[in-house]
Amino acid sequence: MSLWRSRRTRHYVVLVVVATVGSTLLYNYGMAAWENDPQPLFRSLGIVFQSFTTTGYGEDAGWSTPQMYVLTIGLQLMGIGLILTAADVFAVPWLRDTLAVTPPTATTDVTDHVVICEYTPRGEAFIEELESRGQEYVVVSSDEETATALHEDDYRVVHGDPESTAVLESAGIERATAVVADSADDTNASIVLSAREANPDVRVVTLVEDQRLGEYHRIAGADEVLSPRQLLGESLARRVPTAVTTAVDEGVEIGSDLELVEVSIAAGSDLCDRTADEIGLRDRFGVDGIGAWFDGTFESPIPRDRDLHAGTRLLVAGEPERIETLRAEAASTVRSFAARDVVIAGYGESGAAAADALVGTNARVTVLDVAEKEGVDVVGDARDPAAVREAGVDDAAAVIVTLDDDTTAVFAALVARDLNPSVDVIVRANDAADVRKLYRAGADYVQSLATVSGRMLASTVFEDEEVLAVDRGINVVRLPAGRLVGQTVVDAAVRSRTGCTVIAVVRDGETITAIEPSEFVLEADDEVVIAGTDESVQSFEARFLA
Repeated sequence: MSLWRSRRTRHYVVLVVVATVGSTLLYNYGMAAWENDPQPLFRSLGIVFQSFTTTGYGEDAGWSTPQMYVLTIGLQLMGIGLILTAADVFAVPWLRDTLAVTPPTATTDVTDHVVICEYTPRGEAFIEELESRGQEYVVVSSDEETATALHEDDYRVVHGDPESTAVLESAGIERATAVVADSADDTNASIVLSAREANPDVRVVTLVEDQRLGEYHRIAGADEVLSPRQLLGESLARRVPTAVTTAVDEGVEIGSDLELVEVSIAAGSDLCDRTADEIGLRDRFGVDGIGAWFDGTFESPIPRDRDLHAGTRLLVAGEPERIETLRAEAASTVRSFAARDVVIAGYGESGAAAADALVGTNARVTVLDVAEKEGVDVVGDARDPAAVREAGVDDAAAVIVTLDDDTTAVFAALVARDLNPSVDVIVRANDAADVRKLYRAGADYVQSLATVSGRMLASTVFEDEEVLAVDRGINVVRLPAGRLVGQTVVDAAVRSRTGCTVIAVVRDGETITAIEPSEFVLEADDEVVIAGTDESVQSFEARFLA
């Protein structure tokens, strides 16, 4: 920017000199030739400056020829133009610099915070997780424009190079609980080294694009190295409706006789196209319905009168044998055990992880990618109907789309849905803002890489909270009973007022899972095990503990 302004200044000075010399010579000639009043050049120079500065013409005013009047009018207009140009070259940039918002280069009023090195979409998702917990943070951004925008949006930000020990110290790393390195893989390793030098005891977590480079982050001193792309690829593979894979994800065990499990309702099952009231999760199966995912949106509690169609995923808590009963009812009554064809479009980290996750199942996997490399079966564009057909979409049970660009993924989903209306389209979104667009394009299941990254970071940094499958966004938290003491869960209307579900009570060191919400009265020193989203857990804490 300074170079640009310097160049403009030089150009302006040259313009003024040329205009002044040319105008002086022309005016001097006009006075001699048209007015028959020759004068020295210095007098003509003075008259030109008087004209340029709009101060008048003094003794020369009142000419006898029209040529001189035209010339002087031109000189006045030229002077006005030079003045306006000077304002643009000098005054406007000066005012802009004077009034511009400058991002801070240090922070001193925050403790027990998380230092986030560089700002990315996945970092934005992590910041949302932090804010939902009331956790302080400081973003260190090396890009001045990004830092300025964050500062204007009221983010706590420090402008500087996160690879610099001095910059990390200015972000309060000596008072921080954790450092998250979210830049390029090689830069992250350098950030780890600087963080260790600035505060040897701080917890350092890095994100890695290429899983093979994760080992070098550990060598540099990282406590945890996360690979969201690999986790997301495995998660997408679990969505494939293969006969030998279960419709229920591995649950989170709470105590010895309570699990938190996600159950998918299959087409043709006894639960399909019925409402939550008709299913009767508690009365019929003895499990608690925490919530359900509808088109990628988690709703808690489960709407009592909403039809649960095929593909709806229920989050339930209960004893393992009762969940097994529910699992059997949620599964299709007619299941084909023939091998299923699966097309994976895009063979990066996520695509490769999805392919590996399907090894050992009865799925026949065909990989489609624009580049010819090991593991790719068909070379072509996922937006090209001919290439997608060659990969076998016509006979496929599912298409897993793991492309680096969401616009390309949207088109690929449209192509797959058009070629095979009955295929399950499972898509990785790079940006959470594109999730709904992908659903509108025909995707059956979409998971955001940014959201997964944020969840992974949250569950890693906050080790005291147990998180169900970080790509789900559900917390299982053990908290004091607080103002619930002396009440039942139903009397306190916990679910309707907070969105949380009480799934167990810890009393005298024993976890009690067989609680009747309308009869079990909470006592002093009891602890409750609740399940819910970040927002609902925060609401519970504010209502019953604050």
